Amino acid sequence: MAGVNNRVRSTGDTELKDRLVAINRVTKVTKGGRTFSFAAIVVVGNEDGIVGWGLGKAGEVTTAIAKGVEAAKKNLIKVSIHKGTIPHEQLAKFGGAQVLIKPASHGTGVKAGGAMRAVLESVGITDVLAKSKGSSNPHNLVKATIAALGELRNPFIVAQNRGITVERVFKG
Repeated sequence: MAGVNNRVRSTGDTELKDRLVAINRVTKVTKGGRTFSFAAIVVVGNEDGIVGWGLGKAGEVTTAIAKGVEAAKKNLIKVSIHKGTIPHEQLAKFGGAQVLIKPASHGTGVKAGGAMRAVLESVGITDVLAKSKGSSNPHNLVKATIAALGELRNPFIVAQNRGITVERVFKG
């Protein structure tokens, strides 16, 4: 749903947990020698439906991670979770990365790799099947996964709009 605005305006910083997805070391060669800088992509979430990502760049790893966490706190979205999984299947693409996330029954766990796992666990999803197609670049995978989660529709709102119960929405 393209017009959905599910950005979170403010949340208590104490409940957000950060998770480092990837660190990239960049080398700039000058006549004086090599200069190293680091780029860190970080995901923050409260494990209860709120998640965000950020990119921090600095001369030291710890500073880059701290900048990434601050950037992620400014980029939070609310995600619809139903009984520990997602309400429906969703496909999303960002750059060369394409992700597919599917709901799973209770006890399945998070079947996802690397960058996708970090995002899904940070948002609080406990049972999901996920597949990444195309690029394995962690930056694009994180952005595609958050785009897919942002497009999820809330089953309670769908049921209310259709005038039926939530159980009937899932039975078809």
